[in-house]
Formats: sequence, structure tokens, C-alpha cells
Amino acid sequence: MSNIMPKNSVDLIISELKNKEILSKFTKDECNILDKEMKEIRYEKGQEIIHEGYKPTGIYGILSGTGKIYKRGFNGKEQILRFVKKGEIVGYRSLLGGETFSASCTVIDDITAVYIPEIIFHRLLEVSSKVAFDVLKKISQHLGEAGKTITLLAQNTVRERLAVILLFLEKKLDVDHEGFIKINLTREEMANLIGTATESAIRLISEFKNDELIEVEGRRIKIINHQKLSRLGHVVS
Repeated sequence: MSNIMPKNSVDLIISELKNKEILSKFTKDECNILDKEMKEIRYEKGQEIIHEGYKPTGIYGILSGTGKIYKRGFNGKEQILRFVKKGEIVGYRSLLGGETFSASCTVIDDITAVYIPEIIFHRLLEVSSKVAFDVLKKISQHLGEAGKTITLLAQNTVRERLAVILLFLEKKLDVDHEGFIKINLTREEMANLIGTATESAIRLISEFKNDELIEVEGRRIKIINHQKLSRLGHVVS
């Protein structure tokens, strides 16, 4: 048996669900549910994977593509909480908490996801210490990210916030072969991320471009001066 650890949460879950030792701890009914209900689903840009307020029936593992997790305010305005990409799982916190989804997840770049029913996910957590530890680690990481976001919005200027967000997006989502961050956000979405008006975001992005901190092609953004951007955002590399 290979000792190579799976690269991400989704690979780990799929690997454990193929492990004969793990499956031997599932009941016959659970194995039937696994065979019949675990499936790959294709979502196109703009489609929702989970919807705020709905009751979860399982979790979704991202096999490819990118999505955004966000909440809507009373005025209908979005607040983006985080982005998800290949290898990440969606919907698990609400499922574990026995709650309705506290946020929605919408596709930014076409997503292929694997759906894992609630009963299978719960059983897997019981019998696989690897999956249980991985999920605990993910919850801790997301709590840490949430704390940093609160501090960022409360203590930094809008200009500093834009610098931090651009560096974060590049680190989180990587870049394409031309060096552009692998996400196409509208100016409204960018404004939402940094907590400002759309007009202010447009002006700041233009200023960053003129200052030769970034290169802009439509919605695509490339960081061309990481050092200055890091100093501006007080980011320690």
C-alpha cells in the first residue's frame, strides 16, 4: 500500500472511501447509499452549489474550478467570505453544526464537484482519524482567516486593504501562464472584498496600475511589484 498522503481534503476523502479497511466499517445500507448517491456534478458559472438558509444534505468536494462563499445583507448586498478551489470541501461546517447553510456558494469558474451524502460523511468522520483531523484543521484555518479579515477591515485603510487582498488572492488561487491571478472578479466584487464603494475600488485599481504595482486587462489583474505592494499592505513575507 502506498504511503503517499493525498494532496488535499477531497483527495483524502475519496482515498479513504476507496480504502477496504475503512469500508469494512460501513454497514450494508451505508455502502448502498455510497454507491447510489455519491456522484460528480458539473456546475456552470453563476450557478449555486449551496444556498444560504437551506438545510444541508451532504457536502461538496471541489474537483476543479473556483467558487465564492458569501452572505447577503438585509439590503441584498453580498459580503464575500472566502473563495474555494480544487481540493476544498464546501458545506461541512453547517452540516456538522446541524444548522442551515449560513452562506451561499456560487460558481465563478466552471466547477466539477463530488457530492458526498450526509450519512457517508458522518460515518467517515467516525471511522477515519485522517479525515476527522483534516476537517478539524480546516475549521481552525477558516476561523483564523475570519479573524484576520475582521482586523483588516477594521484597522487598515482602503488602499492598504486592496494591497493585502491582491496578494492574498494570488497566494490562494495562484496565477496563469501569463502571471495573472486565476480569478476574474467584477469591480463590484472587488469593492465588496475590500469594504468600499465600487467607484472607490475602480479608482484605486487605476491608481495601482498607474503606480506600476499591477497590470490590468479587463477583469484580469497581475501583480508586477510584489515588494511595494507588500510594504503598502504591511505584509510580512
